[in-house]
Amino acid sequence: MTATKWPTSYWPEGVAPDVSDYEKPIFNFIDDSARDYPDHVYTIFNDATRTFSQVKDTADRVANFLVSKGIKKGDRVAIFLPNLPHYPAIFFGILKAGGVCVTCNPMYTASELNYQLKDAGAKAAFCMDHPQFYPTTQEAVKNTNVETVVYCNVKSYLPKLKGFLGSLLGKIPKAESHDPNHTSFDELVASSEPKAPSIKIDPKEDLALIIYTGGTTGRPKGAALCHTNFTSNVAALDEWGRLVHEKSGKPEKMRKGGFHTYLGVLPWYHSFGLTVCMLSACAGGSKMVCIPDPRAGDPPFTEVLKAVQKYKTTIMPAVPTIFVAFTNHRDIDNYDLTSLMGCFSGGAPLPPEVCKQFEAKTGAVIFEGYGLSETSPVASSNPTSTTTRKIGSIGFPVPGTDIKIVDLDTGQTSLPQGEDGEIAISGPQVMKGYWNRTEENQAVFREIEGRRYFLTGDIGHVDEDGYIIITDRKKDMILVGGFNVYPREVEDVLFTHPKVELAAVVGIPDGKGGETVKAYVQLKPGQTATETEIQEFCKEHMAGYKRPRSVEFRDSIPVSPVGKILRRVLRDEELQKK
Repeated sequence: MTATKWPTSYWPEGVAPDVSDYEKPIFNFIDDSARDYPDHVYTIFNDATRTFSQVKDTADRVANFLVSKGIKKGDRVAIFLPNLPHYPAIFFGILKAGGVCVTCNPMYTASELNYQLKDAGAKAAFCMDHPQFYPTTQEAVKNTNVETVVYCNVKSYLPKLKGFLGSLLGKIPKAESHDPNHTSFDELVASSEPKAPSIKIDPKEDLALIIYTGGTTGRPKGAALCHTNFTSNVAALDEWGRLVHEKSGKPEKMRKGGFHTYLGVLPWYHSFGLTVCMLSACAGGSKMVCIPDPRAGDPPFTEVLKAVQKYKTTIMPAVPTIFVAFTNHRDIDNYDLTSLMGCFSGGAPLPPEVCKQFEAKTGAVIFEGYGLSETSPVASSNPTSTTTRKIGSIGFPVPGTDIKIVDLDTGQTSLPQGEDGEIAISGPQVMKGYWNRTEENQAVFREIEGRRYFLTGDIGHVDEDGYIIITDRKKDMILVGGFNVYPREVEDVLFTHPKVELAAVVGIPDGKGGETVKAYVQLKPGQTATETEIQEFCKEHMAGYKRPRSVEFRDSIPVSPVGKILRRVLRDEELQKK
Protein backbone atom coordinates (compact mmCIF):
# COMPACT_ATOMS: atom_id res chain seq x y z
CA MET A 1 0.00 0.00 0.00
CA THR A 2 1.41 3.38 -0.96
CA ALA A 3 1.81 6.17 1.57
CA THR A 4 -0.03 9.47 1.37
CA LYS A 5 1.36 12.86 2.23
CA TRP A 6 1.25 13.62 5.94
CA PRO A 7 -1.38 16.27 6.74
CA THR A 8 0.73 19.32 7.50
CA SER A 9 1.57 22.58 5.78
CA TYR A 10 5.21 22.22 6.89
CA TRP A 11 6.10 19.12 4.84
CA PRO A 12 9.55 19.72 3.27
CA GLU A 13 9.42 21.11 -0.25
CA GLY A 14 10.25 18.56 -2.93
CA VAL A 15 10.15 15.52 -0.64
CA ALA A 16 7.95 12.72 -2.00
CA PRO A 17 5.56 10.99 0.42
CA ASP A 18 6.66 7.53 -0.71
CA VAL A 19 9.75 5.64 -1.87
CA SER A 20 10.25 2.92 -4.46
CA ASP A 21 12.94 0.79 -6.13
CA TYR A 22 14.29 -0.43 -2.79
CA GLU A 23 13.43 -4.12 -3.16
CA LYS A 24 17.00 -5.40 -3.37
CA PRO A 25 19.52 -7.14 -1.11
CA ILE A 26 21.40 -4.90 1.30
CA PHE A 27 24.75 -5.90 -0.22
CA ASN A 28 23.74 -4.12 -3.43
CA PHE A 29 24.87 -0.95 -1.63
CA ILE A 30 28.52 -2.03 -1.65
CA ASP A 31 28.28 -3.63 -5.11
CA ASP A 32 26.76 -0.50 -6.64
CA SER A 33 29.22 1.91 -5.01
CA ALA A 34 32.18 -0.30 -5.95
CA ARG A 35 30.89 -0.14 -9.55
CA ASP A 36 30.15 3.61 -9.58
CA TYR A 37 32.96 4.87 -7.30
CA PRO A 38 35.58 2.08 -7.26
CA ASP A 39 38.51 4.24 -6.19
CA HIS A 40 36.62 6.51 -3.80
CA VAL A 41 37.38 6.15 -0.11
CA TYR A 42 34.76 4.41 2.02
CA THR A 43 36.40 3.83 5.44
CA ILE A 44 38.96 5.95 7.30
CA PHE A 45 40.72 4.54 10.36
CA ASN A 46 43.78 6.12 11.94
CA ASP A 47 44.59 7.74 8.56
CA ALA A 48 44.38 4.41 6.73
CA THR A 49 41.74 4.31 4.00
CA ARG A 50 39.79 1.59 2.20
CA THR A 51 38.06 2.18 -1.12
CA PHE A 52 34.68 0.81 -2.11
CA SER A 53 36.28 -1.68 -4.48
CA GLN A 54 38.62 -2.89 -1.73
CA VAL A 55 35.76 -3.36 0.72
CA LYS A 56 33.73 -5.25 -1.90
CA ASP A 57 36.71 -7.47 -2.65
CA THR A 58 37.05 -8.37 1.02
CA ALA A 59 33.29 -8.87 1.44
CA ASP A 60 33.33 -11.34 -1.46
CA ARG A 61 36.22 -13.22 0.22
CA VAL A 62 34.31 -13.33 3.52
CA ALA A 63 31.28 -14.77 1.73
CA ASN A 64 33.43 -17.34 -0.05
CA PHE A 65 35.04 -18.36 3.27
CA LEU A 66 31.73 -18.73 5.10
CA VAL A 67 30.26 -20.96 2.39
CA SER A 68 33.40 -23.10 2.55
CA LYS A 69 32.73 -23.50 6.27
CA GLY A 70 29.25 -24.81 5.64
CA ILE A 71 27.22 -21.61 6.16
CA LYS A 72 23.99 -21.93 4.19
CA LYS A 73 21.22 -19.52 3.32
CA GLY A 74 19.42 -18.46 6.48
CA ASP A 75 22.20 -19.50 8.88
CA ARG A 76 22.99 -16.94 11.54
CA VAL A 77 26.48 -15.43 11.92
CA ALA A 78 27.35 -13.17 14.88
CA ILE A 79 29.51 -10.05 14.81
CA PHE A 80 31.17 -9.07 18.12
CA LEU A 81 33.03 -5.99 16.90
CA PRO A 82 33.33 -2.27 17.62
CA ASN A 83 33.47 0.21 14.71
CA LEU A 84 36.55 -1.15 12.98
CA PRO A 85 37.16 -0.98 9.21
CA HIS A 86 36.71 -4.77 9.11
CA TYR A 87 33.04 -4.35 10.01
CA PRO A 88 31.47 -3.35 6.65
CA ALA A 89 33.24 -6.12 4.71
CA ILE A 90 32.23 -8.74 7.30
CA PHE A 91 28.66 -7.46 7.41
CA PHE A 92 28.20 -7.45 3.63
CA GLY A 93 30.11 -10.72 3.32
CA ILE A 94 27.73 -12.54 5.66
CA LEU A 95 24.77 -11.32 3.62
CA LYS A 96 26.43 -12.28 0.33
CA ALA A 97 26.79 -15.81 1.71
CA GLY A 98 23.03 -15.84 2.32
CA GLY A 99 23.58 -15.62 6.05
CA VAL A 100 21.76 -13.57 8.67
CA CYS A 101 23.86 -11.13 10.71
CA VAL A 102 23.45 -11.19 14.47
CA THR A 103 24.96 -7.87 15.55
CA CYS A 104 26.08 -7.89 19.19
CA ASN A 105 27.65 -5.46 21.62
CA PRO A 106 31.26 -6.64 22.07
CA MET A 107 31.29 -5.09 25.55
CA TYR A 108 28.71 -7.61 26.77
CA THR A 109 29.76 -10.31 29.20
CA ALA A 110 30.29 -13.88 28.04
CA SER A 111 26.98 -14.97 29.54
CA GLU A 112 25.07 -12.18 27.76
CA LEU A 113 26.66 -13.05 24.42
CA ASN A 114 26.14 -16.76 25.06
CA TYR A 115 22.42 -16.12 25.51
CA GLN A 116 22.21 -14.28 22.18
CA LEU A 117 24.21 -16.95 20.35
CA LYS A 118 21.94 -19.68 21.70
CA ASP A 119 18.74 -17.74 21.09
CA ALA A 120 19.69 -16.97 17.49
CA GLY A 121 21.24 -20.39 16.86
CA ALA A 122 24.37 -18.78 15.40
CA LYS A 123 26.86 -21.04 13.61
CA ALA A 124 29.80 -18.63 13.28
CA ALA A 125 31.16 -15.52 14.97
CA PHE A 126 33.57 -12.69 14.20
CA CYS A 127 35.33 -11.02 17.14
CA MET A 128 38.22 -8.68 17.89
CA ASP A 129 41.72 -9.95 18.56
CA HIS A 130 41.98 -8.28 21.93
CA PRO A 131 43.04 -9.28 25.48
CA GLN A 132 39.47 -8.77 26.71
CA PHE A 133 37.17 -9.39 23.73
CA TYR A 134 38.75 -12.59 22.40
CA PRO A 135 38.71 -14.51 25.72
CA THR A 136 35.11 -13.33 26.23
CA THR A 137 34.23 -14.77 22.83
CA GLN A 138 35.96 -18.06 23.67
CA GLU A 139 33.78 -18.35 26.75
CA ALA A 140 30.62 -17.13 25.00
CA VAL A 141 30.69 -19.76 22.23
CA LYS A 142 30.74 -22.68 24.66
CA ASN A 143 27.70 -24.95 24.45
CA THR A 144 26.39 -23.15 21.35
CA ASN A 145 26.12 -24.08 17.67
CA VAL A 146 29.11 -21.89 16.78
CA GLU A 147 31.69 -23.91 14.87
CA THR A 148 33.64 -21.11 13.15
CA VAL A 149 35.33 -18.20 14.94
CA VAL A 150 37.29 -15.47 13.14
CA TYR A 151 39.36 -12.95 15.13
CA CYS A 152 40.21 -9.51 13.70
CA ASN A 153 43.29 -7.47 14.60
CA VAL A 154 43.41 -3.72 14.12
CA LYS A 155 46.87 -4.06 12.53
CA SER A 156 45.18 -5.36 9.35
CA TYR A 157 43.98 -1.88 8.49
CA LEU A 158 46.54 0.42 10.06
CA PRO A 159 48.99 2.36 7.87
CA LYS A 160 52.06 0.14 7.39
CA LEU A 161 54.37 2.34 9.45
CA LYS A 162 51.91 2.60 12.34
CA GLY A 163 51.35 -1.12 12.21
CA PHE A 164 55.08 -1.82 12.23
CA LEU A 165 55.82 0.56 15.10
CA GLY A 166 52.79 -0.63 17.02
CA SER A 167 53.95 -4.23 16.78
CA LEU A 168 57.50 -3.24 17.68
CA LEU A 169 56.38 -1.34 20.77
CA GLY A 170 53.64 -3.75 21.76
CA LYS A 171 50.93 -1.11 21.47
CA ILE A 172 48.57 -3.01 19.16
CA PRO A 173 46.10 -4.95 21.29
CA LYS A 174 45.91 -8.70 20.76
CA ALA A 175 44.99 -11.79 22.73
CA GLU A 176 47.74 -13.66 24.56
CA SER A 177 47.00 -16.83 22.63
CA HIS A 178 44.53 -18.14 20.06
CA ASP A 179 42.62 -21.37 19.72
CA PRO A 180 44.27 -23.25 16.81
CA ASN A 181 40.77 -24.08 15.51
CA HIS A 182 39.99 -20.39 15.10
CA THR A 183 40.92 -18.35 12.02
CA SER A 184 42.57 -14.95 11.80
CA PHE A 185 40.90 -12.39 9.57
CA ASP A 186 44.13 -11.92 7.61
CA GLU A 187 44.30 -15.67 6.97
CA LEU A 188 40.67 -15.63 5.80
CA VAL A 189 41.36 -12.84 3.31
CA ALA A 190 44.55 -14.41 2.00
CA SER A 191 43.07 -17.88 1.51
CA SER A 192 39.67 -17.00 0.02
CA GLU A 193 38.81 -16.07 -3.57
CA PRO A 194 37.20 -12.66 -4.17
CA LYS A 195 34.17 -14.31 -5.67
CA ALA A 196 30.85 -14.28 -3.82
CA PRO A 197 28.61 -17.33 -4.18
CA SER A 198 25.50 -17.04 -6.34
CA ILE A 199 22.64 -17.19 -3.84
CA LYS A 200 19.13 -16.03 -4.68
CA ILE A 201 17.79 -13.56 -2.14
CA ASP A 202 14.14 -12.59 -1.73
CA PRO A 203 14.63 -9.12 -0.20
CA LYS A 204 11.09 -8.84 1.21
CA GLU A 205 11.09 -12.26 2.85
CA ASP A 206 14.65 -13.33 3.61
CA LEU A 207 16.09 -12.21 6.92
CA ALA A 208 19.18 -10.03 6.91
CA LEU A 209 19.64 -9.18 10.58
CA ILE A 210 18.65 -10.14 14.08
CA ILE A 211 19.24 -7.19 16.40
CA TYR A 212 18.65 -7.70 20.11
CA THR A 213 16.70 -5.07 21.97
CA GLY A 214 17.90 -3.76 25.30
CA GLY A 215 15.76 -6.11 27.33
CA THR A 216 14.00 -3.42 29.38
CA THR A 217 11.18 -5.86 30.18
CA GLY A 218 13.20 -9.01 30.78
CA ARG A 219 15.39 -11.11 28.50
CA PRO A 220 16.48 -9.33 25.29
CA LYS A 221 14.39 -10.10 22.21
CA GLY A 222 15.79 -10.42 18.71
CA ALA A 223 14.15 -8.10 16.19
CA ALA A 224 14.13 -10.14 12.98
CA LEU A 225 14.60 -7.83 9.99
CA CYS A 226 14.62 -8.55 6.27
CA HIS A 227 16.68 -6.88 3.54
CA THR A 228 13.98 -4.43 2.45
CA ASN A 229 13.49 -3.22 6.01
CA PHE A 230 16.89 -1.56 5.68
CA THR A 231 17.01 -0.74 1.98
CA SER A 232 13.64 1.03 2.25
CA ASN A 233 14.82 2.98 5.29
CA VAL A 234 18.00 4.12 3.54
CA ALA A 235 15.88 5.14 0.52
CA ALA A 236 13.52 7.08 2.80
CA LEU A 237 16.42 8.93 4.43
CA ASP A 238 17.90 9.73 1.03
CA GLU A 239 14.57 11.19 -0.09
CA TRP A 240 14.06 13.07 3.17
CA GLY A 241 17.43 14.74 3.62
CA ARG A 242 17.83 18.23 2.21
CA LEU A 243 20.99 20.19 3.05
CA VAL A 244 22.53 23.47 1.94
CA HIS A 245 25.86 22.34 0.54
CA GLU A 246 27.22 25.72 -0.49
CA LYS A 247 27.01 29.14 1.12
CA SER A 248 23.90 30.96 -0.08
CA GLY A 249 22.82 27.76 -1.81
CA LYS A 250 19.38 26.20 -1.76
CA PRO A 251 18.49 23.01 0.13
CA GLU A 252 19.06 19.96 -2.07
CA LYS A 253 19.30 16.20 -1.74
CA MET A 254 22.49 15.03 -0.10
CA ARG A 255 25.29 14.87 -2.63
CA LYS A 256 26.83 11.52 -3.51
CA GLY A 257 30.19 10.23 -4.64
CA GLY A 258 32.43 11.41 -1.81
CA PHE A 259 31.16 14.90 -1.04
CA HIS A 260 30.11 13.90 2.49
CA THR A 261 32.10 12.35 5.31
CA TYR A 262 30.14 10.53 8.02
CA LEU A 263 31.38 10.33 11.60
CA GLY A 264 30.99 6.73 12.79
CA VAL A 265 30.57 7.61 16.44
CA LEU A 266 27.50 5.40 16.97
CA PRO A 267 28.04 1.62 17.19
CA TRP A 268 27.20 -0.25 14.01
CA TYR A 269 25.89 -3.21 15.99
CA HIS A 270 22.90 -0.96 16.76
CA SER A 271 20.37 -0.20 14.03
CA PHE A 272 20.77 3.58 14.40
CA GLY A 273 24.49 3.59 13.66
CA LEU A 274 24.11 0.82 11.10
CA THR A 275 21.42 2.45 8.96
CA VAL A 276 22.01 6.16 9.39
CA CYS A 277 25.81 5.94 9.19
CA MET A 278 27.33 2.74 7.78
CA LEU A 279 24.66 1.86 5.21
CA SER A 280 23.76 5.44 4.28
CA ALA A 281 27.41 6.32 3.73
CA CYS A 282 27.87 3.24 1.56
CA ALA A 283 24.72 3.87 -0.47
CA GLY A 284 25.81 7.45 -1.16
CA GLY A 285 29.39 6.66 -2.07
CA SER A 286 30.49 8.71 0.94
CA LYS A 287 33.46 8.50 3.27
CA MET A 288 33.06 7.22 6.83
CA VAL A 289 35.36 7.69 9.81
CA CYS A 290 35.59 4.59 12.03
CA ILE A 291 35.40 5.45 15.74
CA PRO A 292 35.76 2.25 17.83
CA ASP A 293 35.72 4.10 21.16
CA PRO A 294 33.98 7.50 21.16
CA ARG A 295 34.99 8.15 24.78
CA ALA A 296 38.71 7.93 23.97
CA GLY A 297 40.92 10.81 25.08
CA ASP A 298 41.54 12.97 28.12
CA PRO A 299 38.99 14.28 28.87
CA PRO A 300 36.64 11.76 27.24
CA PHE A 301 35.50 12.45 23.66
CA THR A 302 38.68 14.37 22.85
CA GLU A 303 39.65 11.96 20.07
CA VAL A 304 36.22 12.38 18.47
CA LEU A 305 36.64 16.15 18.38
CA LYS A 306 40.06 15.68 16.79
CA ALA A 307 38.54 13.39 14.16
CA VAL A 308 35.86 15.94 13.22
CA GLN A 309 38.52 18.61 12.75
CA LYS A 310 41.04 16.37 10.96
CA TYR A 311 38.72 14.63 8.51
CA LYS A 312 36.26 17.52 8.15
CA THR A 313 33.26 15.33 8.79
CA THR A 314 29.97 16.71 7.50
CA ILE A 315 27.33 14.28 8.82
CA MET A 316 27.08 13.11 12.42
CA PRO A 317 24.31 10.79 13.59
CA ALA A 318 24.43 10.71 17.39
CA VAL A 319 22.43 10.30 20.58
CA PRO A 320 21.71 13.19 22.99
CA THR A 321 24.40 12.14 25.49
CA ILE A 322 27.04 12.61 22.76
CA PHE A 323 25.77 16.11 21.98
CA VAL A 324 25.93 16.80 25.73
CA ALA A 325 29.53 15.52 25.85
CA PHE A 326 30.53 17.77 22.93
CA THR A 327 28.83 20.83 24.39
CA ASN A 328 30.39 20.42 27.84
CA HIS A 329 33.86 19.39 26.67
CA ARG A 330 36.31 21.77 28.30
CA ASP A 331 38.34 22.19 25.09
CA ILE A 332 35.58 22.39 22.50
CA ASP A 333 36.50 25.95 21.57
CA ASN A 334 39.97 24.74 20.56
CA TYR A 335 38.61 22.61 17.72
CA ASP A 336 37.28 23.61 14.33
CA LEU A 337 33.93 21.82 13.97
CA THR A 338 32.55 24.05 11.23
CA SER A 339 32.63 21.24 8.64
CA LEU A 340 29.60 19.66 10.33
CA MET A 341 26.49 20.31 8.26
CA GLY A 342 23.81 17.91 9.46
CA CYS A 343 23.55 16.11 12.79
CA PHE A 344 20.83 13.50 13.15
CA SER A 345 19.70 12.90 16.74
CA GLY A 346 17.85 9.80 17.83
CA GLY A 347 17.92 6.87 20.22
CA ALA A 348 16.48 8.97 23.03
CA PRO A 349 14.60 12.27 23.36
CA LEU A 350 16.75 15.33 22.62
CA PRO A 351 16.31 17.98 25.33
CA PRO A 352 15.69 21.32 23.55
CA GLU A 353 18.32 23.06 25.68
CA VAL A 354 20.98 20.53 24.59
CA CYS A 355 20.07 21.17 20.95
CA LYS A 356 20.38 24.93 21.36
CA GLN A 357 23.72 24.74 23.16
CA PHE A 358 25.27 22.34 20.63
CA GLU A 359 24.20 24.40 17.64
CA ALA A 360 25.40 27.61 19.28
CA LYS A 361 28.86 26.12 19.85
CA THR A 362 29.32 24.28 16.54
CA GLY A 363 27.18 26.05 13.96
CA ALA A 364 25.75 22.70 12.85
CA VAL A 365 22.06 21.88 12.56
CA ILE A 366 20.50 19.03 14.53
CA PHE A 367 17.31 17.45 13.25
CA GLU A 368 15.73 14.98 15.61
CA GLY A 369 14.25 11.71 14.46
CA TYR A 370 12.55 8.76 16.05
CA GLY A 371 12.59 5.02 15.63
CA LEU A 372 13.34 1.67 17.18
CA SER A 373 15.37 -1.43 16.43
CA GLU A 374 12.07 -2.92 15.32
CA THR A 375 11.74 -0.24 12.61
CA SER A 376 15.28 -0.46 11.15
CA PRO A 377 15.21 2.18 12.86
CA VAL A 378 13.90 5.50 11.46
CA ALA A 379 10.13 6.05 11.49
CA SER A 380 9.91 9.84 11.65
CA SER A 381 12.14 12.87 11.41
CA ASN A 382 12.09 16.60 11.67
CA PRO A 383 12.69 18.44 8.42
CA THR A 384 16.39 19.11 7.87
CA SER A 385 15.73 22.84 7.64
CA THR A 386 15.83 25.23 10.59
CA THR A 387 12.78 27.04 9.22
CA THR A 388 10.44 24.02 9.27
CA ARG A 389 12.05 22.00 12.06
CA LYS A 390 10.27 22.05 15.41
CA ILE A 391 12.65 21.50 18.31
CA GLY A 392 11.14 19.14 20.86
CA SER A 393 9.17 17.19 18.26
CA ILE A 394 10.08 14.15 16.16
CA GLY A 395 8.67 15.72 13.00
CA PHE A 396 6.69 13.73 10.47
CA PRO A 397 6.73 10.11 9.26
CA VAL A 398 9.54 9.57 6.76
CA PRO A 399 8.50 8.70 3.17
CA GLY A 400 6.64 5.42 2.86
CA THR A 401 5.63 5.41 6.52
CA ASP A 402 2.36 5.99 8.35
CA ILE A 403 1.98 6.70 12.04
CA LYS A 404 -1.18 6.57 14.12
CA ILE A 405 -1.86 7.53 17.72
CA VAL A 406 -3.97 4.73 19.20
CA ASP A 407 -5.68 4.05 22.52
CA LEU A 408 -3.51 2.68 25.34
CA ASP A 409 -5.80 -0.21 26.19
CA THR A 410 -6.34 -2.06 22.91
CA GLY A 411 -4.02 -0.31 20.45
CA GLN A 412 -6.81 -0.56 17.92
CA THR A 413 -8.62 2.79 18.00
CA SER A 414 -7.13 5.91 16.39
CA LEU A 415 -7.30 8.96 18.66
CA PRO A 416 -8.09 12.57 17.68
CA GLN A 417 -5.33 15.04 16.89
CA GLY A 418 -3.86 16.49 20.08
CA GLU A 419 -4.76 13.54 22.28
CA ASP A 420 -2.04 11.39 23.88
CA GLY A 421 -1.94 7.70 23.00
CA GLU A 422 0.43 4.95 21.93
CA ILE A 423 2.48 5.55 18.78
CA ALA A 424 1.85 2.88 16.14
CA ILE A 425 4.01 2.56 13.00
CA SER A 426 3.34 1.03 9.60
CA GLY A 427 5.83 0.93 6.76
CA PRO A 428 8.33 -1.18 4.82
CA GLN A 429 10.94 -0.69 7.56
CA VAL A 430 8.86 -2.49 10.24
CA MET A 431 10.39 -5.83 11.27
CA LYS A 432 8.95 -9.20 10.36
CA GLY A 433 8.67 -9.91 14.07
CA TYR A 434 10.60 -10.98 17.15
CA TRP A 435 12.74 -14.05 16.61
CA ASN A 436 10.88 -17.10 17.95
CA ARG A 437 8.48 -14.99 20.05
CA THR A 438 4.98 -15.80 18.79
CA GLU A 439 3.10 -14.48 21.83
CA GLU A 440 5.05 -11.24 21.93
CA ASN A 441 4.45 -10.69 18.22
CA GLN A 442 0.72 -11.01 18.79
CA ALA A 443 1.00 -8.38 21.53
CA VAL A 444 2.76 -5.73 19.42
CA PHE A 445 1.11 -5.97 15.99
CA ARG A 446 -2.33 -4.68 15.02
CA GLU A 447 -4.17 -4.48 11.71
CA ILE A 448 -5.82 -1.09 11.30
CA GLU A 449 -7.63 -0.06 8.13
CA GLY A 450 -5.95 -2.81 6.16
CA ARG A 451 -2.39 -1.97 7.24
CA ARG A 452 -0.09 -3.73 9.70
CA TYR A 453 1.02 -1.50 12.58
CA PHE A 454 3.68 -1.99 15.23
CA LEU A 455 2.84 -0.77 18.74
CA THR A 456 5.93 1.04 20.00
CA GLY A 457 5.20 1.39 23.71
CA ASP A 458 5.83 5.13 23.37
CA ILE A 459 3.21 7.74 24.23
CA GLY A 460 2.70 10.81 22.10
CA HIS A 461 0.33 12.98 20.10
CA VAL A 462 0.12 15.01 16.91
CA ASP A 463 0.07 18.76 17.57
CA GLU A 464 -1.93 21.44 15.76
CA ASP A 465 0.76 21.81 13.06
CA GLY A 466 1.02 18.08 12.36
CA TYR A 467 4.28 17.50 14.25
CA ILE A 468 4.52 14.34 16.35
CA ILE A 469 5.37 14.92 19.99
CA ILE A 470 6.64 12.09 22.17
CA THR A 471 5.41 12.43 25.71
CA ASP A 472 7.20 9.40 27.15
CA ARG A 473 7.60 5.68 27.31
CA LYS A 474 4.37 3.92 28.19
CA LYS A 475 6.10 1.94 30.92
CA ASP A 476 7.98 4.99 32.28
CA MET A 477 4.86 7.07 32.92
CA ILE A 478 4.53 8.06 36.61
CA LEU A 479 1.13 8.23 38.31
CA VAL A 480 1.07 10.96 40.96
CA GLY A 481 -2.22 11.46 42.78
CA GLY A 482 -4.22 10.52 39.69
CA PHE A 483 -2.14 12.72 37.39
CA ASN A 484 0.15 11.40 34.66
CA VAL A 485 3.73 12.64 34.91
CA TYR A 486 6.01 12.03 31.95
CA PRO A 487 9.70 11.81 32.95
CA ARG A 488 10.88 13.44 29.74
CA GLU A 489 8.92 16.61 30.48
CA VAL A 490 10.60 16.95 33.88
CA GLU A 491 14.02 16.07 32.46
CA ASP A 492 13.70 18.73 29.75
CA VAL A 493 13.21 21.34 32.47
CA LEU A 494 16.18 20.07 34.47
CA PHE A 495 18.38 20.30 31.37
CA THR A 496 17.75 24.05 31.24
CA HIS A 497 19.43 24.50 34.63
CA PRO A 498 22.89 25.92 33.88
CA LYS A 499 24.66 23.49 36.23
CA VAL A 500 23.02 20.27 35.00
CA GLU A 501 24.81 18.02 32.52
CA LEU A 502 22.54 14.94 32.61
CA ALA A 503 19.23 14.24 34.32
CA ALA A 504 16.98 11.23 34.76
CA VAL A 505 13.56 11.05 36.37
CA VAL A 506 11.75 7.96 37.68
CA GLY A 507 8.70 7.15 39.73
CA ILE A 508 9.20 5.51 43.12
CA PRO A 509 6.51 3.98 45.36
CA ASP A 510 5.06 6.44 47.88
CA GLY A 511 3.87 3.74 50.28
CA LYS A 512 0.24 4.59 49.59
CA GLY A 513 -0.23 2.70 46.34
CA GLY A 514 0.95 5.62 44.21
CA GLU A 515 4.26 7.13 43.17
CA THR A 516 6.39 10.20 43.72
CA VAL A 517 8.87 11.79 41.33
CA LYS A 518 12.58 11.39 41.97
CA ALA A 519 15.30 13.13 39.95
CA TYR A 520 18.88 12.00 39.46
CA VAL A 521 21.24 14.77 38.48
CA GLN A 522 24.77 14.72 37.09
CA LEU A 523 26.32 18.17 37.35
CA LYS A 524 28.67 19.75 34.84
CA PRO A 525 32.37 19.47 35.73
CA GLY A 526 33.36 21.85 38.52
CA GLN A 527 29.77 22.70 39.51
CA THR A 528 28.11 22.24 42.89
CA ALA A 529 24.44 22.43 43.80
CA THR A 530 22.04 21.46 46.58
CA GLU A 531 18.83 19.48 46.49
CA THR A 532 16.92 22.58 47.60
CA GLU A 533 18.42 24.61 44.74
CA ILE A 534 17.21 22.08 42.15
CA GLN A 535 13.78 21.79 43.75
CA GLU A 536 13.35 25.57 43.85
CA PHE A 537 14.29 25.72 40.18
CA CYS A 538 11.64 23.09 39.39
CA LYS A 539 9.11 25.01 41.47
CA GLU A 540 9.54 27.97 39.13
CA HIS A 541 9.11 25.92 35.97
CA MET A 542 6.52 23.17 36.49
CA ALA A 543 3.30 22.26 38.20
CA GLY A 544 3.42 20.96 41.73
CA TYR A 545 2.53 17.33 41.01
CA LYS A 546 5.35 17.08 38.45
CA ARG A 547 8.09 18.39 40.72
CA PRO A 548 10.69 15.96 42.09
CA ARG A 549 10.12 15.24 45.77
CA SER A 550 13.73 14.14 46.07
CA VAL A 551 16.92 14.83 44.13
CA GLU A 552 19.97 12.59 44.16
CA PHE A 553 23.28 13.80 42.76
CA ARG A 554 25.37 11.26 40.88
CA ASP A 555 28.91 11.38 39.52
CA SER A 556 27.49 9.57 36.52
CA ILE A 557 24.05 8.48 35.38
CA PRO A 558 23.79 4.98 33.89
CA VAL A 559 23.43 4.92 30.11
CA SER A 560 23.20 2.10 27.60
CA PRO A 561 26.03 1.37 25.13
CA VAL A 562 24.28 3.61 22.60
CA GLY A 563 23.77 6.46 25.06
CA LYS A 564 20.19 5.99 26.29
CA ILE A 565 19.65 6.96 29.90
CA LEU A 566 18.69 3.78 31.76
CA ARG A 567 15.79 4.80 33.94
CA ARG A 568 15.01 1.17 34.69
CA VAL A 569 18.41 0.71 36.37
CA LEU A 570 17.74 3.67 38.65
CA ARG A 571 14.21 2.43 39.36
CA ASP A 572 15.49 -1.06 40.19
CA GLU A 573 18.05 0.42 42.58
CA GLU A 574 15.26 2.26 44.40
CA LEU A 575 13.11 -0.84 44.68
CA GLN A 576 16.02 -2.80 46.14
CA LYS A 577 16.29 -0.24 48.95
CA LYS A 578 12.78 -1.06 50.13
